[in-house]
Amino acid sequence: MEVFTPHEVAEHTGSKYRGILVAAKFARYLNEFPRDAVERWERTEGVKKLTTLALMKLTSGELTFRELRRRRTET
Repeated sequence: MEVFTPHEVAEHTGSKYRGILVAAKFARYLNEFPRDAVERWERTEGVKKLTTLALMKLTSGELTFRELRRRRTET
């Protein structure tokens, strides 16, 4: 099991909380792919869980993101 420190996550996102949110959203995105693609990633990347893969990509700098402002809804 690989361990990611809050400092490693915050290096690329500015905040450990934002880093966890970005990694969680990316893991959910990966989960939408067909099972054979996920199994291929498990073999090539050497990980068993998509959250670990997402954190690996985030801490290595391979995962880029941009923050969008929320739109206000008129009531």
